[in-house]
Amino acid sequence: MANNSPWHHLYKTKRWYRLRWHQLQAEPTCRLCKALGTVEAATVVDHNIPHKGDENIFHDASSLQSLCAPCHNSVKQRQEKSGYLIGHDTTGMPVDPNHHWNRD
Repeated sequence: MANNSPWHHLYKTKRWYRLRWHQLQAEPTCRLCKALGTVEAATVVDHNIPHKGDENIFHDASSLQSLCAPCHNSVKQRQEKSGYLIGHDTTGMPVDPNHHWNRD
């Protein structure tokens, strides 16, 4: 979340804090670390779908995922910029469902 974004105020609301708390209770470990075969505590609630200030998407619990700070600040940011998720699971298969190896 950029501090200078036009929707920064949405992150300072009681509604967001409650939604964030419920998300971390429901999914206390990092989703990306789990896909890579490790367990790491989640500290960040991330939007799967970029909301760009749309409050309906912003407050949609189904568009949220729990991440650890390192995954949110590196892997997720790279995914948003490049369009694909880096990394592979313990079997060597790419974790990105859109990777051509994961398509039927």
